[in-house]
Amino acid sequence: MDPARWAEGVVIEAPGRPAPALVRFVARFVEPLVRLCHRPTLTGIENLPVGAPFLLVANHSAGLGVAEILTFLALYLRDVGPERPLAGFAIPVGFRVWPLSAVHRLLGTIPSTYAAAEQALSASVPILVFPGGDHETLRPIWQANRVDFGGRLGFLRIARAAGVPIVPLGIRGGHFTAPVLVRSKLLATLLVLPRILGTKRWGVSLLGLIVTIVIACLGPGSWLLRAGLCWLWLGSPLTFFPWIPWTLRLRIGAPMAASELFAGEGTDDELGRALPRVEAAVQALVDR
Repeated sequence: MDPARWAEGVVIEAPGRPAPALVRFVARFVEPLVRLCHRPTLTGIENLPVGAPFLLVANHSAGLGVAEILTFLALYLRDVGPERPLAGFAIPVGFRVWPLSAVHRLLGTIPSTYAAAEQALSASVPILVFPGGDHETLRPIWQANRVDFGGRLGFLRIARAAGVPIVPLGIRGGHFTAPVLVRSKLLATLLVLPRILGTKRWGVSLLGLIVTIVIACLGPGSWLLRAGLCWLWLGSPLTFFPWIPWTLRLRIGAPMAASELFAGEGTDDELGRALPRVEAAVQALVDR
């Protein structure tokens, strides 16, 4: 099934604008939590264009990226404010599965489809994009500081069509909050659930391995029951839950104008030449 099919009929009433109740919740509970666990900093806010749409393009880490997403949300609402909308791109299946669907409505996130992007940008709402997706977020821990969008060009196609700038965002430290040991397309097929959720790759995290060993050695019932429990656990997104406190550094770089990235050819070759330039800009922010 085409993942975009999950977004059919989804209506986002206020893209990029979190509900007031969520803003209060983040300020009261989420921000103190991420400050305690990650001692985060967000710099380069002055590089965000004001009153105009853009793509904020970031590297992605730690399976679900929960720590970095919550950290960015808390710092953005604190330092920039909810009056400046920013719509996060999210996988379409989440808009059909409760409670993720309710969370997306509260956050004002939009499905990661061309149609949703066009609608948001035409309304002057910027979009936060993690182009690397599952490919990048499931990379092994020894590649923690490597920016790798996996050759994906969709975000560049969106920026070119809308004529909007790309603003790089480098995030450092997120991958250590939920270390990933293995990344494989075969795992997604063998574990079934990831493929149902529309994920082409899956990984084994350090937390996933530790709990699997505990289940195998100390779990209830026969070895067959334990094997089944291990299979269910390894296919669960909970294996990527952030559990290690680690310092997070978020840096926003200077905008890259569409006229600088694209020569007006309208070809995929043009997009292919722009991709390493954007990756290098994000990588420089991660390495700084």
